[in-house]
Amino acid sequence: MSEPHYERRTREGYDVTAAGYAERFHDHLRDKPLDRAVLSGFAGLIRPDGLVVDLGCGTGATSRILADYGVDVVGIDLSPNMIAEARRLNPDLEYRVGSMMRTDLPDGHADGVCAWYSTIHIPDDQLPQVFSEFHRILRPGGHALLAFQVGDQPKVLTEAFSEEVDLTFHRRRPEAVERLLADAGLRPYARLVRDADDDGLESTQQAYLIASRACAER
Repeated sequence: MSEPHYERRTREGYDVTAAGYAERFHDHLRDKPLDRAVLSGFAGLIRPDGLVVDLGCGTGATSRILADYGVDVVGIDLSPNMIAEARRLNPDLEYRVGSMMRTDLPDGHADGVCAWYSTIHIPDDQLPQVFSEFHRILRPGGHALLAFQVGDQPKVLTEAFSEEVDLTFHRRRPEAVERLLADAGLRPYARLVRDADDDGLESTQQAYLIASRACAER
C-alpha cells in the first residue's frame, strides 16, 4: 500500500525538525499542570498491568509522563527521526516507526490509546479509519485519549525551526470528534476544553476527550 500524500508530508516535516522540536518541546508539559492532570486521570483508568499505545508519540513526552504514572507504554510515530529522539530521551521505553492508520498490533492488544495532538494531521475524511483502528486495537473496556486544537479552519505551517515544511494542523469541534468516535464504537466518556494559555504558543482553545470501548459488544 502506497503512503498517502498527507502522511508523507507529515513524516518529512517532522523528520527535518526532530532535533529542534526535541530541544524546544520535549519538556514543555512540565509547565502545563492541567494537561498533566488529564494524562494522570487517563493513566488511572488503565488497569495496573495494562498497556497504552502512544500513537503519534513524537519525542515521547507523553509516553514518559504515562510511564512515570505507572503505565506500560509503547510509542509509535511516522517519523524515524522523531522516534530516534524518543529513544534517546527515553531509553527505557519502547518506540517503533509506524502509522496510526494501520498499526501492526493484534486485535484487542491495548488497554489504552493515547493520541496527544497527533490526529491533528489526519484529514477529516480519514478520521473514521483512524478511529476504527483505535477500536480494533483496544480491548473491550479500554480507553482512548485525544488532545487537539479547537476550531473550524486548518492551519498550514510552511516553516519550523528554520526548515521548510508542509504541515497541516486540523482544528476541530469536540462534539464532531465525539460523533466520529461513537460511530467507530468508542463511547464518549469525558470532555474538557480549556482556553489558550498566554504563552505565545497557543491561539485557540484546547480539547481533551476520553472515549471507551464497551466491555461487551454485540
